[in-house]
Amino acid sequence: MITLANAPVSYGVFELGGQEGVALPGPEELAGLIAAAGYTGIDSGPIGMLGRGDELRERLRRHGLALAGGWADLPFSDTEAFDAALPGYQEALAFFAEAAEVDLARPPKPTLADSGSPARRANPGGGDGLSLTPAQWDTFAANLGRAVGLASRAGLEATFHHHACTFVETPQEIDELLARTDVGLTLDTGHLLLGGGDPLTGLERWAARINHLHIKDARRSVLDAVVAARGGMRDVWTSRAFVPLGEGDLDLEGVMAWVVSSGYDGWLVVEQDVIPSTEDDAGRPQADQVHNREVLRRWIP
Repeated sequence: MITLANAPVSYGVFELGGQEGVALPGPEELAGLIAAAGYTGIDSGPIGMLGRGDELRERLRRHGLALAGGWADLPFSDTEAFDAALPGYQEALAFFAEAAEVDLARPPKPTLADSGSPARRANPGGGDGLSLTPAQWDTFAANLGRAVGLASRAGLEATFHHHACTFVETPQEIDELLARTDVGLTLDTGHLLLGGGDPLTGLERWAARINHLHIKDARRSVLDAVVAARGGMRDVWTSRAFVPLGEGDLDLEGVMAWVVSSGYDGWLVVEQDVIPSTEDDAGRPQADQVHNREVLRRWIP
């Protein structure tokens, strides 16, 4: 069964805060907005933002939501930095385990990602000389195995999110990751476009490894302009590269037809990453997420 969730990032990149003069919704308002838009799941946003323990579980139950997963980036190619980051990761696993009690049939997936590097963050889309060496890949795979094992011991199934401005971004880097590990893959349609891939091709190519899905639409012309200017992720977000479903260059019909016909069983998380501006209508984020839910009713009533 496909279960639809939405993510805090659709209402603002909470890790960066709002632009001056823009107030992002608090956790209670955010959960209410996502439930009212027709979703039954929510991504975590920054770990702990939705609460911890009883507060977290009561908030989710009050709004009829389950936690779909959440971002947890780690510096996999640097063992010393990885070891230093482990306490924070273990705290994140405790958070996911707390939320799992709300819906044991649909537990959240710790959504692992690489922390990247200054050079990768400055070069969305990658490029010559920016990828890991074979030795660095060995370190990466070993540390990722440790992270997946810790999740498993916490009763959770991890997934790995390829992401712009990290060491797993391009189709070739995703291939390398999957060849060296046995972790499940979060396929993100928007980030695959930014990394130079095609979402439908990716779904077909990595079908056996996909255990989590993020769907977002994007305008290639905007992404290409950011890449050409060597902008960072903030430039991607502020330029409104990610748009409501059906308004960008994603082959939504092809992607959703594949998802439904493939028998995919899991979370489908709608994301429309945005940094709201003071020039925006205050109701725009909610209107966009209601729109996205209505568009998907063609495949997921």
